[in-house]
Amino acid sequence: MAFHSVAEILELAKLEDIPFWEVVLRSDMEERQVTREESMAKMLITWQAMRDAADAYTGTRRSVSGLVGGDGMRMRQYQLRGKAIAGGYVGEVIAEALSMAESNACMRRIVAAPTAGACGVLPAVLLPLQKDKDLTQRQILEAFYVASGVGMVIAHNACISGASGGCQAEIGTASAMAAAALVSLKGGSDKMIAQAVAIALSNLMGLVCDPVAGLVEVPCVKRNVIGAMNAISAADMALAGIECVVPVDEVIEAMGEVGRSMPVQFRETALGGLANTPTGRAVRDRMQEHQEWK
Repeated sequence: MAFHSVAEILELAKLEDIPFWEVVLRSDMEERQVTREESMAKMLITWQAMRDAADAYTGTRRSVSGLVGGDGMRMRQYQLRGKAIAGGYVGEVIAEALSMAESNACMRRIVAAPTAGACGVLPAVLLPLQKDKDLTQRQILEAFYVASGVGMVIAHNACISGASGGCQAEIGTASAMAAAALVSLKGGSDKMIAQAVAIALSNLMGLVCDPVAGLVEVPCVKRNVIGAMNAISAADMALAGIECVVPVDEVIEAMGEVGRSMPVQFRETALGGLANTPTGRAVRDRMQEHQEWK
């Protein structure tokens, strides 16, 4: 897929009188020289991998560091007891985001969407919605193409790596992709898809990447929840007709600029933020001592 802007996708959709997702699908077919069926079959593999990862989560595993594990199950049990402030779909989204991100930390098979550290955002908003609304497989795949197109543009014009642009690049991009997918699934217009992306990215702009002990665990896992919740709110605002003052492609460019300007200690080096707190340094030292002992 070789799109240089969201505006380009919107223009092609209008010119050819096809939806956003169809533009992205056709681009994939052309770039990889595959049929429509082959392209969709590959996208289906991605969706099935997300479902398999969710089904495989038990809440009993912990990461090697011992920092992460079981919170997805705790959240789900808390919700089932009727205690959750945000129950129903939102409660499931929180639980799913935790579960999927924990699975990554525990070295389970996940789908990087767009990165492993942000793997919980997209499935968190889609899996519960698919169950709640009985969405068809075709609808989900169309939403995947929308998310993919958005992710590709951000990767091209800004970045999706925490080491390059902070957590705004990982969780922010995943949140924008998820927001776009939600708008698509709810029947929103292509313009609304673009607005959701702009809002989602704007909300998380400047988010630093400060992994404690250099591990993709703290605060990464819980930030997947924030990314998912941000996606829901951005999608609902866009669907309500609320617009971002700054156009989506300008927002993406701004995100890239912020990432490039971000001090190195806030770009996955574990030298700043939460990683440089007294507790963060203590965890790092403990992990280093453990490695030396081994």
